[in-house]
Amino acid sequence: MLRWSINLFRIRGIQLALHGSFLLLLAYSAWEGWQDSGMQGMAWSTVILLAFFTCVVLHELGHSFAAMHFGVGVRRILLMPIGGMAEFSAIPREPGREFLITIAGPAVNFVIVGILWLWVGLPDVWFSADYPAGLTDFLHVLLRWNLTMGIFNLAPVFPMDGGRILRAVLATWLPYLRATFWAATIGKILAAIAAVTVVWLLDAYMLGALFAFIYFAADLEYKSAQQREMQDEQWRQSWAGFGASPLIAEPPLLSSFAEPAPPGNGPA
Repeated sequence: MLRWSINLFRIRGIQLALHGSFLLLLAYSAWEGWQDSGMQGMAWSTVILLAFFTCVVLHELGHSFAAMHFGVGVRRILLMPIGGMAEFSAIPREPGREFLITIAGPAVNFVIVGILWLWVGLPDVWFSADYPAGLTDFLHVLLRWNLTMGIFNLAPVFPMDGGRILRAVLATWLPYLRATFWAATIGKILAAIAAVTVVWLLDAYMLGALFAFIYFAADLEYKSAQQREMQDEQWRQSWAGFGASPLIAEPPLLSSFAEPAPPGNGPA
């Protein structure tokens, strides 16, 4: 399903792509705006959605540029209705490097918040469903969204940014696979609680679907780490069978990585 995408352009060699379903979200947002306020509402809904996902791209570029600094390949950034994914060739097992790559995404959002704060100040109303009345109101919307995106992604729900930070911290004193297990387990519990809460109390089915996606993504991440561990062990045993030690400490990178960001939320 992740192959149903449209390539847009490259940023420092990183392919930016849209998943086909993103066009459905764009059409739905425009239709909702039309139903609410006619042509003006349709235009505002489209502009606001594109502005939000521009911030999602900047968030993912924060991860990507930090990863490239440590020699990690970045295949593409894929935008989907639930947010964005930066696809890496691998994630370094060094906790410090994983921490820096992970924290770079939310840091971009907080930098945007700081710039907008200095430019237009803080909004008088933090929660509003009305369309922006002008440029200042529009920038306040971006400030609120970036603050929400940055904080949301720091929740310790693996494989979101906060969950990866938790894994990096655990990996400083636990084996990498064990740290992944505990980060994934904690993430699945919190994601399940959050999904039930937002659906039961807020009727927020899209946000519930996001947390359900995160729940299954955590399980897949752990299984992927298990598979990598088995491949590593087989690689070492194959060298041992020849009575020799490998020339490098780690086997070739075999796995790929993709991280969601919350869309409006939610998106990463």
